[in-house]
Amino acid sequence: MDVKPLMDPEVRNFLDQITSHIRSRLKMIVVLFLLGLMLGIPLAYRLTEWLLNAGLIPDDVNIIVLTPVEFIMLQVRVGAWVGVGLAVFCLIIDGAWKSGLTSKSPKPGRLVILTAIFSIILAIAGLLYSWYLLTPMLLEYLASDAQSAGLSTEWRLSSFIGFIVSLCLVCIIGFQAPLVTLLTLKSGAVDRVTLLSYRKHIWFVTFVLGAAFSPPDPLSLFLVSIPIILLFEAAIIWDSITGGSTDVNS
Repeated sequence: MDVKPLMDPEVRNFLDQITSHIRSRLKMIVVLFLLGLMLGIPLAYRLTEWLLNAGLIPDDVNIIVLTPVEFIMLQVRVGAWVGVGLAVFCLIIDGAWKSGLTSKSPKPGRLVILTAIFSIILAIAGLLYSWYLLTPMLLEYLASDAQSAGLSTEWRLSSFIGFIVSLCLVCIIGFQAPLVTLLTLKSGAVDRVTLLSYRKHIWFVTFVLGAAFSPPDPLSLFLVSIPIILLFEAAIIWDSITGGSTDVNS
């Protein structure tokens, strides 16, 4: 893959804007992360109890705890995931407000409200996709793969809960792709033609992130990555149809 376009001044400027914006919101991100940590730690007990009785454990699989501090560390991880989710949601809302001001929208508050609504809808869609399709399929695949090799299927509690929650989180965040794409175009930070010129780079990054949150096999990788890519492409098509992003550089 040709990486030279990534060094173009326009791309560097866009990345600098993102980096600068995140730095300017660093205190907010830290506060939200700590808030999520505080909420997630007590939530982890009920979440663990619920997941263990939700019918997701494949047949002949035993869930075990190996160390005394394993559940404590699991509570911290769940809290960290909740904090990340809160931070991402607020960054999207903040980006909507900034997009409304940049595009000189007469009612940026309306854009923020619509963004929040659609962000929640997309988050629910990602959660449902993970819960009803992705997670059961991958858990069953991992169990049957180990059992076919004659291996004992005993899973650590932290690995089992962590696997489910991380898949749900990556789908919730990944399903925000069309919203982030449309906000980026609306703000004028990048035009549609430029964004399309980096389509293969966006696809590549999506597959890399998908590989980080899924088992190392092609089926799992595609099940995680393809829906996010399709949502990104749907946002591009929607912007093209509605004319929401004219090519500002043309």
